[in-house]
Amino acid sequence: MEEKETQEENKRIRFLRFLVDFTLLEVEESDISYEKALQMVEEVKRAACSLFPGKEEVFELIYRPRFMRVMQEKYGTASLDQSAP
Repeated sequence: MEEKETQEENKRIRFLRFLVDFTLLEVEESDISYEKALQMVEEVKRAACSLFPGKEEVFELIYRPRFMRVMQEKYGTASLDQSAP
């Protein structure tokens, strides 16, 4: 049973990586507003927390900085407001 759990976790990790990469690309390449980009980041965070309950701090440490870099490059913002809708 442990091997099946490991496979399932790996599947969730791959899906989250895909979701993050896809969203980063969408933010970089689409003509969307800053507010819409913030909303997309929060949607990815909700998905991540759904896939990995109790791991919100991991999202903040690993993925939010990636989003911050992309958004700063595109919109010239210094920080990523975490109070997005």
